[in-house]
Amino acid sequence: MHARQLPSSPKMASISMATFTGDYDVRSCSAVKCHTMEERSNLMNMMKLSIKVLIQSALSLGRTLDSDFPPLQQFFVVMEHCLKHGLKAKKSFIGQNKSFFGPLELVEKLCPEASDIATSVKNLPELKTAVGRGRAWLYLALMQKKLADYLKVLLDHKHLLSEFYEPDALMMEEEGAVIVGLLVGLNVLDANLCLKGEDLDSQVGVIDFSLYLKDIQNSDDSKQDAGITAVLDQKHYVEELNRHLSCTVGDLQSKIDCLEKTNSKLQEELAAATDRIGSLQKEQQQLKHQNELIRERSEKSVEVTIQDTKIELDTYKQSRQGLDEMYSDVWKQLKEEKKIRMELEKELELQIGMKTEMEIAMKLLEKDTHEKQDTLVALRQQLEEVKAINLQMFHKSQNSESSLQQKKETISSFEGKTNQMMSTMKQMEERLQHAEQARQVAEEKNIKMKQEFGGRIETLQQQLSQLDNQCSILEKELKSEKEQRQTLQRELHQEKDTTSLLKTELQQMEGLKKELRKLQDEKQQLEKVCEEQEQALQEMGQHLSQSKLKMEDIKEVNKALKGHTWLKDDEATHCKQCEKEFSISRRKHHCRNCGDIFCNTCSSNELALPSYPKPVRVCDTCHTLLLQRCSSTAP
Repeated sequence: MHARQLPSSPKMASISMATFTGDYDVRSCSAVKCHTMEERSNLMNMMKLSIKVLIQSALSLGRTLDSDFPPLQQFFVVMEHCLKHGLKAKKSFIGQNKSFFGPLELVEKLCPEASDIATSVKNLPELKTAVGRGRAWLYLALMQKKLADYLKVLLDHKHLLSEFYEPDALMMEEEGAVIVGLLVGLNVLDANLCLKGEDLDSQVGVIDFSLYLKDIQNSDDSKQDAGITAVLDQKHYVEELNRHLSCTVGDLQSKIDCLEKTNSKLQEELAAATDRIGSLQKEQQQLKHQNELIRERSEKSVEVTIQDTKIELDTYKQSRQGLDEMYSDVWKQLKEEKKIRMELEKELELQIGMKTEMEIAMKLLEKDTHEKQDTLVALRQQLEEVKAINLQMFHKSQNSESSLQQKKETISSFEGKTNQMMSTMKQMEERLQHAEQARQVAEEKNIKMKQEFGGRIETLQQQLSQLDNQCSILEKELKSEKEQRQTLQRELHQEKDTTSLLKTELQQMEGLKKELRKLQDEKQQLEKVCEEQEQALQEMGQHLSQSKLKMEDIKEVNKALKGHTWLKDDEATHCKQCEKEFSISRRKHHCRNCGDIFCNTCSSNELALPSYPKPVRVCDTCHTLLLQRCSSTAP
């Protein structure tokens, strides 16, 4: 355990008081703001001291740092206090909880490189609290030398940090950015921290001020110490640059070896290419002779095909004239048939009107039959009245029983006759022959009924005569309709015959059209053959031009290999294109085509060269030249 000492200056006293703030109540907003500002300034000063002491002690040791190194432990304690400053309390089932591991988890979402740290922290079985996980995260980030980068990513997304911190917290103000800038100096250190044996959950984060307190005599030499630390920082920065440069030199040496191997291969390929060029020239001469023969043959075949096409065109024109005459005749016949069809349609419309009139007449007949049924019902009523009269007469003439019996028989016969009349009236349309017999029976009955019912029989006779007249009229109309239907059927047969003739003529026309299409297809095939022969000639010319271009490219590559030299780094102090001086921020880059040295902006393009299988760095001028050459050689 570290012994706590009393502060020897008012600044240290304010720092010690800042750690124990929270026991007294705040009464005004201005006092709270002043208090938070003092806390932020004190924490920033403590962070400066801890980083300074850690760098000095680590440089004095000259080895990798362990987890037992006291300045490193105090640095983590101060860092934890900085991250806890202004944290919002989150409510849970257990109670309110403040943990700085919540904002650190955001780094995994914002920066995918930190996913390895998050997974390794979650996989540690010894860590059970959020505080222990946050401490383990800080350990791993320091070992990766990316603690400053991760915290910078968090500060760039303050809208996400507002969920975890108060608006006046250290991470939300400018002091957070200052601390991130101070943490960049820790990238000089090498740390090897073991997380398995340590109990990070139960550690007490108390700042030990004994490491930072010095004698009063040393207070005058603070300026000299600051200068020494600045020199040491520059020294470490230069050492890092030397490491990077040594790595780049090693890479360049390996690349030079590869280039030497490729140059030897290229020389062998050039020898083979020269042999190939000689064979290609011989093949070109042979191809020229073959092309001349093919041209002569194609010209002869083209002349023959042109003569054949001229003869076919003459025959086609003659056949076309005959077909045009046939087409005009058929067109005239179609016009006449259209006129006939229009007339037939008009006649059909008239017949449809006649049908509608017939339907109306049938409806009127149905109405008349219903009226007749009504009259029969009235006759039944009258018969019932007669029955009542007969009953009265039975009461009056009890002595004349024989006459009553006869009257009853006649009444029963009358009822049967009336039933027969009902059946005959319902089947008037279907059974015309039975209707005549029923009429005779009705006339006999009417003669008998005239003796008893004079006036009523006359009205019934009039109605029957009217019905007979209507039936005769309907029969005449039916006969006329049958005759009209027969005439229409005859006309339809005639139309069918004409349509069949037209169909045969149309089929003949289709055959003629097919013959025309065949002739046109043969003509198109001949044209295609001519076009294919022309294309073959064009392709042969293109192949010859491409072979010439390839020869020129090979010559240019040979010239480039012989003429272009690889400049050394010491020979170039300025960019060849923009003429800017090289420095630590403006690095040197070789163009793989011409070998000159350029800056990054003037050599940011990449292209695949014949000597390199993959795309390599090329300057802007070489890039444009190579692109123009590729576009000219492209078909």
